[in-house]
Amino acid sequence: MRTEYFKEYSRYLNRPMEWKVYGQGGRLCFVFPCQGGRFFDWEDRGMCALAGRWIEEGKLTLLCADSLDSESWAAQGPERPRIEVQERWFNYICQELLPRALSLPGYRFEGLPLTAGASMGASHGVNLYLRRPNLFGGAIGLSGVYDARPFFGEYLDDLVWRNDPCRYMAALRPEDDRLPLYKKGKLILCAGQGDWEQVPLDTTRRLAGLLERAGVPVFADIWGPDVTHDWPWWEKQWTYFLGMVLD
Repeated sequence: MRTEYFKEYSRYLNRPMEWKVYGQGGRLCFVFPCQGGRFFDWEDRGMCALAGRWIEEGKLTLLCADSLDSESWAAQGPERPRIEVQERWFNYICQELLPRALSLPGYRFEGLPLTAGASMGASHGVNLYLRRPNLFGGAIGLSGVYDARPFFGEYLDDLVWRNDPCRYMAALRPEDDRLPLYKKGKLILCAGQGDWEQVPLDTTRRLAGLLERAGVPVFADIWGPDVTHDWPWWEKQWTYFLGMVLD
C-alpha cells in the first residue's frame, strides 16, 4: 500500500507534528492513538494492515495523527492550561491538518472524512465528529470515554464543556444547525463489558442514550463480558465496523 510520512510545523501548537498516510483514495479516515500513544501505534499494532483490503481496493485512506494527551487529559496540574492544550490540538486537526490532507497531490477522496480510534483515540474522534459534522462525516469509537470528569473531576469551564460530549450533547436543542448534518453521518460506538471497560461502557451507554433522545443517528454496540480494554478486541471491532461503513 502507498504510505507517506510527514513532519510539519503547526502554528496552533508551536511545534512540528508528525503524521502518516496509508492509501491514496476513497474515504479519508483520521485515526488517533490511545492515551500516551503515537501516530505510528496503529501501524505497529497491525491495524493498518487489517484495513489493507479496503485500502488496496481504493475505498479507504488512513491518516494516523499524533495527539497531546500527556499535556492535556493525562497531565497533572492546573486544569485551565491542560484544557487549553486540548483545544489548540482540536483546532490544529480542524484548521491545519484536515485542509492539508485534503490538498495532498495525487490523492482523490470521497465524501467527508471519518474519524476513528480506540480508548482515548475514540474520545478524540467522536468529539471531533460531534463538534464539527460540517467537516467530518462520521466516527468509529472503540472503548472511548466521552465524559471529561474522569480527567478533570468537577472542574468545568467553557473549554472543558466543548470537549465533553456527554455534557454538550445533553444540551443540544432541536433547532441546532448540526442536527441535519448528523443525519447524513455514520456514528458507531462500541464498548465491552470485561476488564477495564467499565468507564468506557458507562459513557458509551450514556452518550448513546443522549444521542438517541436528540434524534442523532448512532449505532451503539455493546460486546460481551469477555471483551476487555485491549488491542486483541479492538482488532476484531475495527475490521467488523469498517466492513459496515465501507462495504
